[in-house]
Amino acid sequence: MYAYLGTRRVRLDPAKSIGKGGEADIFDVGNDTAVKIFKPPDHPDLCGIPAEQQAARERIRAHQTKLPALAKFDGRLPARVVLLREFARDNPNGAIIGYAMEFVRHAEVLLRYSERTFREAGVPNDRVGRIFLDLHQTVLGIHRAGVIIGDFNDLNVLVRGEEALVIDADSFQFGPYLARMFTTRFVDPTKLDPKTDRLTLAKPHDEHSDWYAYAVMLWQSLLFVGPYGGVYRPKDPASRMPHDLRPLRRITVFHPEVLYPKPAVHFRVLSDDILQYFHRVFERDERGAFPRSLIESLEWRRCSCGTVHARAVCPTCSTPGLVKETLHVKGKVSVTEILKTKGAILHAAYQYGKLRYLYHEDGRFKREDGAAVMQGELDPAMRFRLSGDRTLIGKGGRVATIAANARPEHLSVDMFGNLPLFDTTGERRFWVEGGRLMTDGSLGPEEIGTVLEDQTVFWTGDKFGFGFYRASNLSVAFVFEPHRNGINDSVRLARFTGALIDSTAVFADERVWFFAALEERGRTRHRCFVIRRSGELEAEAEALPGDGSWLSTLRGKSAAGRSLFAATDEGVVRLEVGAGVISVGRHFPDTEPFVDESTHLFVAPKGIYAVRKQTVFPSPERRCERRETKEAAESATTSNTTKKGEINDHDTSVSRPLRPRERREVVVRPESDGPFLERSSLGKGPRSPSVGLRQDEAPPALD
Repeated sequence: MYAYLGTRRVRLDPAKSIGKGGEADIFDVGNDTAVKIFKPPDHPDLCGIPAEQQAARERIRAHQTKLPALAKFDGRLPARVVLLREFARDNPNGAIIGYAMEFVRHAEVLLRYSERTFREAGVPNDRVGRIFLDLHQTVLGIHRAGVIIGDFNDLNVLVRGEEALVIDADSFQFGPYLARMFTTRFVDPTKLDPKTDRLTLAKPHDEHSDWYAYAVMLWQSLLFVGPYGGVYRPKDPASRMPHDLRPLRRITVFHPEVLYPKPAVHFRVLSDDILQYFHRVFERDERGAFPRSLIESLEWRRCSCGTVHARAVCPTCSTPGLVKETLHVKGKVSVTEILKTKGAILHAAYQYGKLRYLYHEDGRFKREDGAAVMQGELDPAMRFRLSGDRTLIGKGGRVATIAANARPEHLSVDMFGNLPLFDTTGERRFWVEGGRLMTDGSLGPEEIGTVLEDQTVFWTGDKFGFGFYRASNLSVAFVFEPHRNGINDSVRLARFTGALIDSTAVFADERVWFFAALEERGRTRHRCFVIRRSGELEAEAEALPGDGSWLSTLRGKSAAGRSLFAATDEGVVRLEVGAGVISVGRHFPDTEPFVDESTHLFVAPKGIYAVRKQTVFPSPERRCERRETKEAAESATTSNTTKKGEINDHDTSVSRPLRPRERREVVVRPESDGPFLERSSLGKGPRSPSVGLRQDEAPPALD
């Protein structure tokens, strides 16, 4: 595919695709230039969707006059706005099909700053404040030029250092050109039609709606939940409503019948001044430019209890009932605290019948035996993997393999955005180099198959692997065998379209559960695909992020046999696949006080290991004969192959740090109807024999 920039013909190489959204594809054409090409009506992503095809026609027709009008703002808009440089046409004198702009390198979308794991890898609140002050100045400058951002969201802001750059200028609103698109998480409710049963824009965007979106982005970047997060559980059944319609009724996290999500930072850590302002914006529809002084006056401090807050007194220590006792019992679940420890667990994997892990403490990266792998500070651009006693650390296009008593070995790998492409099992390393999927062989590196360079994401289980690549009009998913040459690219994923926000996968012996967050037409969906080892699609499911279901988050799940275990804010659930359907097989409500939707589960033959952000529940070595763990025994070496999504690994994330504070254990006991949980430790010293944990059986972590 080609396009013309003036009289210069440039190739739009799918291997150089750097972005794929609902309306356009973006390509790197060299010389620090990116070209955005609007999807035509016959684009494969729009096939069979007449409404989207018609919208594509209207969009391209409008841009024949809108883009030339936008170009006249050059020099009038702030420098942080990534404006078009020249038009892209289908021939030198043909129609405008897109435009060229600066290729912004070494940047992350603002969305990443609302992810707790990304932030806790080395992005403090003070830096977030400086980023939003920079963005504040840009929004003011855009408005002074007589322009409205319109569909203002955390995917059209790129953060480079402490600079916030605004992209997607083609969607700006000015003059006769109205911005008709919106993103459900950021649209101003006062602009919506309150009488409909879906979110419908009834009034045009304006400066107030831009500042409303700004407030939402700041709120979620500080607290890791949106103003309409949590689960609404009204006592009156007549008051129930779909999760995504809550903005129409202003049912925010301040509402007394909304269950605040456990993984989020509670809003009580904010200063009274900014908290009251947020309350007036989200509950009372106050609008206007966000007061800079509210951000400038925030003074963040860390209490000895670990809470980071912007108040005169720690809200945790000053609130009765927030400090838990060391023994907890609920139903048939009991928890006993053994030890508290500091540190940040970066990655864990269940390999060779035990959990191995890497953690960061006192400026050192350490393995489960306490041995230091290397010195250094946390970096959210790092990605970690373990392969037996070997530790792999990736950043940029380089991966270091570190083992005791050996010189580090370095690999050059492809990138997916900012994500270095590699994964491991207990036995082997896997990576993509120059569009070739590689693995360790008996005589050196061996090629498994050819994929698309810098566009491929993959994961590996003990028995097989799964991956995909998407670029321009290409969308290919595949499975492969670790010990065989060749990939099977016959996997068919229905409606795998839109902007990819995040993805991850977990494996059982004969199937992989693939999870993806996709944003399309301003709405984010979470999708789950169950794929057999043969490449056959067995079942699929869909949910909205934050709706409280097992699919409200992507990560932390563990597969065994035909089952999937997932943690929710209401406890652990077991999913089963059969007859093309994914259904909830069992719920363990007694686990509710000890897990939340951010908890990562690891199924082992003798129980279920669980990891929270500051708490680990490792399974003790006790006899366990329940069906849940009997199924797990079929896949005794089930491994967690996620990034983050660390880019959440695709996952699309790069590091998922976990700050352990309290250690717990979970196991399903044969004499009970639910899991038995007991806290253990992550200290350097020997563990109590009563919990049956050896020094090498460390708790697992986020990836």
